[in-house]
Amino acid sequence: MMKLVILIMFFFGNMIFVSKHKHLLIVLLSLEFIVLSIYFLMTYYFLMVSYDMYMLMIFLVFSVCEGALGLSILVSMIRTLGNDYFQSYNLLW
Repeated sequence: MMKLVILIMFFFGNMIFVSKHKHLLIVLLSLEFIVLSIYFLMTYYFLMVSYDMYMLMIFLVFSVCEGALGLSILVSMIRTLGNDYFQSYNLLW
């Protein structure tokens, strides 16, 4: 039952990532939702096989770094362009 909930979380995160790509903030939140579902899946798996949780700590560190990088890109984009639309981001290239 728990695996089904985690898989539904993962697929909803992917559907939001694919369909809502107008704002950078929505894309970043959907990526964090996907990472959270993967974290729950890894926790569930490691508890079932009685494995050490060190890998989860490493995964958590990398996911926090990914979130911080995404927020820094969002802040720099809002400071330079005034919004977080992907259409205005294409004007830079």
